[in-house]
Amino acid sequence: MKEELIQKLDNVYEAKDIMELNDLLNLKSAEELKDLQDVVDELVQEYILFNTKKNKYILLKNCTNLRIGTLSLNKKGFGFINIPKEEDIYIDASNINGAIDEDVVLCEIVDKGVKREGKILRIIKRDLERIVGTIYFKNDKIYLDLDDDKKKIDIEINKDSAINVVEGHKVLVKITKQLTRNRYVADILAIIGHKDDPGVDILSIAYKYGIYPEFGEEVEEELKSIPDHVEEKELINRVDLTNKQIFTIDGADTKDIDDAISLEMDDDNYVLGVHIADVSNYVKENTALGDKAYERGTSSYLADTVIPMLPHQLSNGICSLNEGEVRLTMSCTMTFDKNGKRLSYDIYESYIKSNKKMTYEHVNNLLMRNIVDDGYEPFKDTLLKMNELAHILRKEKEGRGYIDFELDEAKIIQDENGKAIDIKRRVREDGEKLIEDFMIAANECIASHIYNMDLPFIYRVHEEPKPEKIEEFLNLIKLLGYRLKGNYKEFTPLAMQAILNELKDKKEFTILSTLLLRSMRKAEYKSENLGHFGLASKAYTHFTSPIRRFPDLTVHRLLKKYLVEHDMSMTTINTLSSSLIEIASHSSEREVAAVDAERDVDDMKKAEYMESHIGEEFCGIISSITSFGMFVELPNLIEGLVHISSIKGDYFNYVEDLLALVGKNTKKMYRLGDKVKVVCVAASKLSSTIDFELVKETDDKNGDKEQES
Repeated sequence: MKEELIQKLDNVYEAKDIMELNDLLNLKSAEELKDLQDVVDELVQEYILFNTKKNKYILLKNCTNLRIGTLSLNKKGFGFINIPKEEDIYIDASNINGAIDEDVVLCEIVDKGVKREGKILRIIKRDLERIVGTIYFKNDKIYLDLDDDKKKIDIEINKDSAINVVEGHKVLVKITKQLTRNRYVADILAIIGHKDDPGVDILSIAYKYGIYPEFGEEVEEELKSIPDHVEEKELINRVDLTNKQIFTIDGADTKDIDDAISLEMDDDNYVLGVHIADVSNYVKENTALGDKAYERGTSSYLADTVIPMLPHQLSNGICSLNEGEVRLTMSCTMTFDKNGKRLSYDIYESYIKSNKKMTYEHVNNLLMRNIVDDGYEPFKDTLLKMNELAHILRKEKEGRGYIDFELDEAKIIQDENGKAIDIKRRVREDGEKLIEDFMIAANECIASHIYNMDLPFIYRVHEEPKPEKIEEFLNLIKLLGYRLKGNYKEFTPLAMQAILNELKDKKEFTILSTLLLRSMRKAEYKSENLGHFGLASKAYTHFTSPIRRFPDLTVHRLLKKYLVEHDMSMTTINTLSSSLIEIASHSSEREVAAVDAERDVDDMKKAEYMESHIGEEFCGIISSITSFGMFVELPNLIEGLVHISSIKGDYFNYVEDLLALVGKNTKKMYRLGDKVKVVCVAASKLSSTIDFELVKETDDKNGDKEQES
């Protein structure tokens, strides 16, 4: 009856009472009517049907003025309802109706103007699974001051769970009882540490996203059976590569090394070897270690704190491709011609002994500056040939539409007490690009091989962007006064690449490339091959980082099952087809959590750094314009808000059609990409906010000089 009712109402846009629904289904008895009412009540509870004030029913999807979405609340009180595949709905503070940040809500659209505005009718779901805050005492009771100040709720702590808790402790809690709409009682699940202790600030954010440093007793017990060196019996039936020149290239402080590379020449052809740590040899399915790796999904890199997917005994030890140590690997050897075309390949179990742990700094000295640092002399020729191949591979990718956004990242430097003392822009030179190009080549090779075998697999997919999102971006380009030469009616990778090339010399290029990236869909994991738009790749996977990503570990397990064990039975295929859907979905969720945690830590640390620079002046560029002001980005990627009310000399309004703040009397205009000089007037680590005020205008010439200094 449930499915039939939904089907009957599919194209009905007028609400019907229970008797009209009864007639629609042609029901005859009182018992059937009672069953219908039960079904209707169930569908209302599931938010498939909407019950109107007149006690009539209509499919919620057919209500043009009703939507279900997730509330994203601003610290100033207003918010937006995020709805998949639709434009956000603005919610004024007066229409929040008791909802808090991240609530799933039912809202009514009250204004369908340029920006849709709505009001919240009902809270459908409230996720209070992971709440982190600071303990404080008041009137002989224990309360929690939430880290997330956008969640406007009061939490009292159950005293029975508060053993050894002192005021100032950061804790993770679980809601056990609801007193009123926004008042709760909670139990303490974990004491993270005192709020003033080094590192507790980062751990608090990690706990908020379900990223926990402890592995638990079962994992610790299982680790006792894992050796600290590779045993002879494990080398049987593996290809011995210990006599090959193989090395690793990573950051200077990297301890979890999961990829090594080699290169040989076959006449004019390049034989590239990508050798990846065989984590699957140690992390088995249906074990405490395997289950914990799945649960975590990924390692999290939060400033200089690493919360690994695998315990350090594995991630930094037996699985890490450490210099001079025999290690088990899965190898992908590929032969390329001088145009970057892959001629042949082989995928096999192997073992290596890395000749050297190289760093990007030293490799870049050799490749970019012809400086051969101590210990790199024996590898000079190989590195130069590798760079030659990397440039060939990159040119081949660019020829098919590969998009390199060249987005900058901030590197946070902390002192021994965990305080941010410097923020630097990460440098990305040929060494970093070489490793990226080689890993992409291996990932594509593995993905295409299994795809052509038509076997269940995990793919890294990046779907085509939504046309309306790209249209919005192109309209923004027009608002900035630029006319693109190309006629971009089809949004292919080559078209996106061409748009970036046309904007290369514009002063706003860095900002525009970021905005174009944001207009695209996010990459994710799927058991279905949907291609990778950004790489212009027909089939792509993640094979190269099994120490820190669960999908890569899964790919290794699948490769062994198919290529080593030759298990391609229907039973195996049917089982995998089902389980890989769940693995892909869960891995994508944990990746998002790790990225969000990293963003929150970066924002907090940038604000902490600026707390020591209040009153200082900086040159920056306007990175975004809003109705309440503009954000200014400094050369080290720190971003702060210049509130519209703080701009002196005139009354400024936000003019959406110009994407600018315009002075009412002077007509002075501030636009995206403009260079400005600001002073830091406030910064708060607690709220992760930075406030700037304008000092004076700088023309391009002067701005360049000031930024360089």
